[in-house]
Amino acid sequence: MTIANWCVLAACLLPICTVGLAKAGSAKKSAGVSRYDNNNPREWANHLSGWQQRAQAAQNNGWEALPLFIAAVVLAQQAHGDQGRIDTLALVFIGLRVLYVAAYLMNAGTVRTLIWTAGVASCITIFLQSVT
Repeated sequence: MTIANWCVLAACLLPICTVGLAKAGSAKKSAGVSRYDNNNPREWANHLSGWQQRAQAAQNNGWEALPLFIAAVVLAQQAHGDQGRIDTLALVFIGLRVLYVAAYLMNAGTVRTLIWTAGVASCITIFLQSVT
């Protein structure tokens, strides 16, 4: 299995880990404050605030970023693009996604947007490996 394929797995797991932070944080809330409710998780998410709300939003964005990344990797590999370059770009994407989550949690909107833009650019560059 290629490094890029492992990165696809990592990209799929990252949103789960991201929302896990919010869920773990709400388990420690005191009485009277909304705790994570596994029977009604969507309602729980509606009552989040602060970094937990941002973790939930980062999770959502992680799911939204997946189709472009997965398609880029699959198409570039099917076209027999330079595997070393595909692997490197996939690692860059994962690194950017981790930084994106950190920027989201720290409420650094401008930095987050720049990181998001670089992530999209890395996916487009992976796509371009299928034409070279």
